[in-house]
Amino acid sequence: MLSLILVSALLGSAASQVEVPSLDYVCPMDPEVRAALPGSCNRCGMKLVVGVADPLEYGLDLELRPRAPRPNRPVEVFFVVKEPNTGKRVQEFEIVHERPFHLFVLSESLDFFLHEHPTLGRDGRFRFTARFPKPGMYRLLCDFYPKGGTPQMLVRTALIPGTRGLSLSTLPAELTAGLTEKNGPNMAVELDLQPRVPIAGAQTMMFFRIKPVDGFEKYLGSWSHLLASSDDLVDVIHAHPFLADGGPQVQFNMIFPRARSYRLWAQFQRKGVVNTVVFDVTVSELQ
Repeated sequence: MLSLILVSALLGSAASQVEVPSLDYVCPMDPEVRAALPGSCNRCGMKLVVGVADPLEYGLDLELRPRAPRPNRPVEVFFVVKEPNTGKRVQEFEIVHERPFHLFVLSESLDFFLHEHPTLGRDGRFRFTARFPKPGMYRLLCDFYPKGGTPQMLVRTALIPGTRGLSLSTLPAELTAGLTEKNGPNMAVELDLQPRVPIAGAQTMMFFRIKPVDGFEKYLGSWSHLLASSDDLVDVIHAHPFLADGGPQVQFNMIFPRARSYRLWAQFQRKGVVNTVVFDVTVSELQ
C-alpha cells in the first residue's frame, strides 16, 4: 500500500509530492496482528516482519520404530522436515512459544490428546518417545516454523495395529455439546460462547473463565493454548488468546469452517501445573 507524503524541497517556492511505501509489520504466526513500527507480537511474542512470504508447504517425513508399534508400548517417533523446492533437510527453526516443534496427537475417537515437543538432534531429525494407548488411527499435528520460511501446521497419520490386526473406525467421533464447568488438576474452567451456537464461517468469541486466579501463569509463553478438531478429524485449529492479561478471563476468537461438532482442548497453567480441559461445541449452518 502506498501513501502520499508531502516533501518540501528548496526548489524555489515549489513543493514536490513523492510516493514512498507505508510499511506494515506483520506477525508470521498471527498475520492479522499488524503494526506501523517494528516490535513483537502481543499474542505469541514473535518478531514482527515487513510482510509475510507466500506460504509454501514443506515436506515432512514420519518414521515410527518399531514400524508396527503395539498399543501402550514405547515407540520412537521421528520427523524430518524438508525444503519444498530442493528436498534438502531443514536444520534451523524459529523458536515459537519456547519450542521449535509443537506436536499434538489425537486419537480417531478424540478421547486421547497429547501436546508434546520433540527435540532436534544433530542429524536434523526431531525425535519423541510416545505411547499410543489403543489400536486405531492417530492424527499427528506438527506445528513448526523453518527459519527463512513460513509457519507450518502439517498433519500425518499413525496406524497402531491391535492383537488381531488393524481395525479402523469409519465413523466420526460421537461428541455431545456442553459448556458446563470443567475441572483440571488445580483449577476450574467454564466457557461462554458468543453467539451461544457458533455459525460456520462466522466469528465466534469464546470466553474462558478460570478460578482460582492466584498462581495463574503463562504456559510456553502464552496465557493459554487451544486446539480444536472437528469430529471427523478434517478441520484442526491451533490458536492462542485474542485477549488475556493474567486475569480470570481469557478470550479466543475462532472461525469454525464447517457445520460439525468440534472438540476443544484448552490448556492453562497454574502454579507450575498444566490444566487441560475439554469442551464440545456444535457449529450450525448460516441460516
